[in-house]
Amino acid sequence: MNFNRFFAVFKARNIEFFRDKSALGWNLFFPVLLLVGFSFIFSGDGRPAYKIGLLSQQDQSQSSAQTILTQLRFIDFIDYKDVDLAKAKLSRHSLDLLVDYSTQRYWVNEESSKSYLVEKIFLGQQLSQQPGFTRLESSGESIRYVDWVLPGILGMNMMFSCLFGVGYVIVRYRKNSVLKRLKATPLSAFEFVSAQLLSRLFIVMFMSTVVYSGCNLFFDFFMLGSYIDLFIIGALGAFCLISLGLLVASRSKSEELIGGLLNLTSWPMMMLSGVWFSLEGAPDGLKVLANFMPLTHMVAGARAVITEGASLNDISFHISMLMLMSSVFLLLGAYLFSWNTER
Repeated sequence: MNFNRFFAVFKARNIEFFRDKSALGWNLFFPVLLLVGFSFIFSGDGRPAYKIGLLSQQDQSQSSAQTILTQLRFIDFIDYKDVDLAKAKLSRHSLDLLVDYSTQRYWVNEESSKSYLVEKIFLGQQLSQQPGFTRLESSGESIRYVDWVLPGILGMNMMFSCLFGVGYVIVRYRKNSVLKRLKATPLSAFEFVSAQLLSRLFIVMFMSTVVYSGCNLFFDFFMLGSYIDLFIIGALGAFCLISLGLLVASRSKSEELIGGLLNLTSWPMMMLSGVWFSLEGAPDGLKVLANFMPLTHMVAGARAVITEGASLNDISFHISMLMLMSSVFLLLGAYLFSWNTER
């Protein structure tokens, strides 16, 4: 090994990185942005460990036992008027326990470990305050947590494949002057972007279908809706995410910078789109922010098809949002697309 050659390459790579002001700045400020964002989102005592639904009638005042219960820390209490809606939320793991103080009844989900633990907390709190509650189980077919989290896991995998599979390819083409050569051909930016989009869409949907079908043989996933509807909402979500990846990579020339931009795009969606936990009871501002994320609508729509048997008409809001965002991302990506410049 020649140390001089090694040191020359080592020095050249360091100089290349530090001269790239956009990548250098991003590596410095991205962790700070993450810390600031998470400190704001999860400020206070942190994310609640459990969620309890409280059935209440209009103008109904809280009993002393209910007041004491709602003072417990690390538990999120959500008021409901409709008992059927609340029981459906419990069966789909959006709630861990449902309590009705007016009739002294509470419901649990036997398939949920959280429901078991929060029941023990509730009973320990109530024995000395208001004993005599009747225990009931959530009606309807039980849904395992793996069935509930399945759309989130598949959606997250599709998100990374769509964003990074397109973003890095475009930047590599631009950096290696492949795009510069294509610019000399009759190929338009819209044609190139559309071809990249449809190619990635085919790959993502093919791989996701294979993964779902293979895992279904072992886990026997719960499914109330139509597989065709599930495929359609998945394809629309993937189309939207690919369009977003093309938009993010439309002008960048640095692989370090595009990595940071794609992380900035994917991490908030992974944390706030209902992938791992339900947004039931989250602050209204957080829900509004989540509605601007494509992954939110893809996961929510797919989860509704799987666990609720929803049709395309039932999830029309999510479909409309995905189509609207896809159109905006694709048009902006084609308009801002650069063949060979960084900015």
